[in-house]
Amino acid sequence: MGRATALAAARQGARVVVAARNGDALNSLVQEIEAAGGKGLAIPADVSNFDDVQRIADLTREHFGGFDTWVNFAATAIYSPFSDMAPEEFERIIDVNLKGHAYGAMVALRHLRAKGRGSLIFISSVEGEVAMPYHSAYAASKHGLNGLADALRLELQHSNSGVSVTTVMPTGVNTPFFTNAKTKIGVKPRPPKPIYRPEHVADAVLFAAANPTKELFVGGGAKMMVMLKRFAPRFMESYLLRSAFSGQRTRQPKGADAPSSLFTPETGDQRVAGDFVDLTRHASFYTWFQTHPNMRRLIKAGLLLAGIGWLSRKMDLWERSEALADFEDAARRAWRRLG
Repeated sequence: MGRATALAAARQGARVVVAARNGDALNSLVQEIEAAGGKGLAIPADVSNFDDVQRIADLTREHFGGFDTWVNFAATAIYSPFSDMAPEEFERIIDVNLKGHAYGAMVALRHLRAKGRGSLIFISSVEGEVAMPYHSAYAASKHGLNGLADALRLELQHSNSGVSVTTVMPTGVNTPFFTNAKTKIGVKPRPPKPIYRPEHVADAVLFAAANPTKELFVGGGAKMMVMLKRFAPRFMESYLLRSAFSGQRTRQPKGADAPSSLFTPETGDQRVAGDFVDLTRHASFYTWFQTHPNMRRLIKAGLLLAGIGWLSRKMDLWERSEALADFEDAARRAWRRLG
């Protein structure tokens, strides 16, 4: 998802700094960024190390003079029943997925608050709201991340800061994340359906960078899961019991001793898309709708006018109040402006 977003930003002419543990993957990405018309800088780093994160900001200021958007993408996972998980595995996931994002926020906010503007974006997950089996550590890290973002947002608003904080919550996305994840469930894991493209996440991130937004769900499936958890929790629990265990398993055997990206970077896999292209939805109307606010306003205005028209037909002219007539005129003026 980070690679897809970096390339999408480059196509818009952005200067992009990319950081990860795999230096070879970063260098190849910078080549693609520059080929797409942007300017790139690669900084090998492990976000679980605060000094590494600080170095990302320092080198960015030295090379480009600063930054106006900071996106925390880094994540790792293990697919395992909680009872089979080792303490160091649980700790590693918290270190990367929660502490790494906190370190990024600490470093980024020092710069962005001094500028008085900018965007801090956390890539969380639908699992920040709806936990999945085999993913206890991952879900714990994402629940914590959502809480961190909410607290930061309130503090920045209270201080009248011009810095926005956005939480992006994708559902299953077809990336190599699942192929490279450590697994103790005996098979290679897979994202649960519905599955979306990494480019859908990139669209959400670039929108949030230019349009202060509290949270964005990537994929209508993500929003639906959260709504069911909030308003029909028993139904959601029953659904997860029936589908979430089998829905995260492929039929491809993979042992716990197979190579994974949990503690060491995957050096050979520099893809954007993963192994589940045939299961992936190539369009997400919900994500598109969220990132096109003018269209959203047009649809709302259209529905409002339709409702007023229906009401008008149901009432005699002499029964209309002056307030309703004024409201109808205002709605029509708004429609003409949006159109």
